[in-house]
Amino acid sequence: MARSGTAKRAARTVTVPDKIPIRLTVNGNRMELTVAPWTTLLDALRDHLDLTGTKKGCDHGQCGACTVLVDGRRINSCLTLAVMQQGAEIITIEGLARDGELHPLQQAFIDHDAFQCGYCTSGQICSATGLIAEGKAKTADEIRELMSGNICRCGAYPNIVAAIQQAMERS
Repeated sequence: MARSGTAKRAARTVTVPDKIPIRLTVNGNRMELTVAPWTTLLDALRDHLDLTGTKKGCDHGQCGACTVLVDGRRINSCLTLAVMQQGAEIITIEGLARDGELHPLQQAFIDHDAFQCGYCTSGQICSATGLIAEGKAKTADEIRELMSGNICRCGAYPNIVAAIQQAMERS
């Protein structure tokens, strides 16, 4: 009796490596690490590179706490695999300040008291950095719409919008 196609496929063995070496450029530094192929960029940043400013909120891409910049674009680092980011320039909240001086958005968040508990702040700031670079938002309503993927459970939204507007005016 002939084996069915399903039985033939089930008989194949696929070897998945436990860990693989990858190279990431994070905050201007070339990093080499060895991770499981299914390691998210978020887990690589936090668990392998000790860059804990990027937060793990929902781990489903719904809250934005894990937002980082990849080649200038804002992404949810919990939804991408680290191996997919080889060759990309990754910027986390730790990489925004330069020479001991806060990034204009970091300063604006302080100026406008745009955080309470602070858990979402790194994702909010990284997302706002990408938003400003995109150049699409001109009004407070557009800022709110384009930042809607970043949740602040404390409800500091008016202050967050004011901080982004300040940074936009100064850029």
